[in-house]
Amino acid sequence: MNFGPRTPESESHAILDQAVELGINFIDTANQYGGHLGVGATETIIGNWLAAKSGRRDNLVLATKVYEPMSSDTNDRGLSARHIQMACDASLKRLQVDHIDLYQFHHIDRMAAPEEIWQATDRLIAQGKITYVGSSNFPGWKIAQMNEKAAIRQRLGLVSEQSLYNLVERRAELEVIPAALEYGLGVITWSPLAGGLLSLETGKDGGRRQSDTIRSARQARHDQLSRFKQLCAELGEAPSAVALAWTLHQAGIAATIVGPSSKEQLTSIANVPDIQLNAQISSELDIIFPPCGPAPEAYAW
Repeated sequence: MNFGPRTPESESHAILDQAVELGINFIDTANQYGGHLGVGATETIIGNWLAAKSGRRDNLVLATKVYEPMSSDTNDRGLSARHIQMACDASLKRLQVDHIDLYQFHHIDRMAAPEEIWQATDRLIAQGKITYVGSSNFPGWKIAQMNEKAAIRQRLGLVSEQSLYNLVERRAELEVIPAALEYGLGVITWSPLAGGLLSLETGKDGGRRQSDTIRSARQARHDQLSRFKQLCAELGEAPSAVALAWTLHQAGIAATIVGPSSKEQLTSIANVPDIQLNAQISSELDIIFPPCGPAPEAYAW
């Protein structure tokens, strides 16, 4: 989502080149990303990169999302069958590809029945335009509902859930991750650094790391973040790398979304897959950042 609004197209392409060199093969975006450049701008930048080299797309898992408003038109949003079909066609055009590997529902649409949503995606799959379907920002009950409805239709259903999850924000452990584990979904975490809070950097680019919200959170969690900083120093790893590695060590987590706005940021976390956190370190992190409870029974009896 940084590509375009914060990072120019040429540098965005350089970051993507570097990501491939590092062995990253999963690219996640959304049709609404674009910021001040307008919705769809980020998909367009990625599409130009994909088209620049023959065969590049074949080695990647490409994911995008549908739901957010794409214009002021009341029908140009949500998860109606009409919008899903039109939004997918538009994303394919911007990405300059013939199919999307993982097509994700960006949010719940309480106005669209599951049967309508699955009808639309069944059609896209039959047309060869998408391969798998995932969700994003869904609660556990919605994951269960959607997959039960899919089972009735004898369909695969959701294969992934992209959820807010990090050391600071662990509520996904209550229902979302247990539901994903029960239904066989891979969890993709977004904002694994809590908007920059867990990187312990002040930031120099005017982005989220310098926002009033992050500054307030840093002050409110001063003691907690100080203990985290000390633990990372003892490990000899950057706080951002430890925070990212922690997500990959959690049950059900298939991938964690990183959104570098520069090649330097990507280089700084290149070693994350190699970081091993033993049981003792995991326990110490749980003491600093307490889990929400014995999920999913934290409040059930």
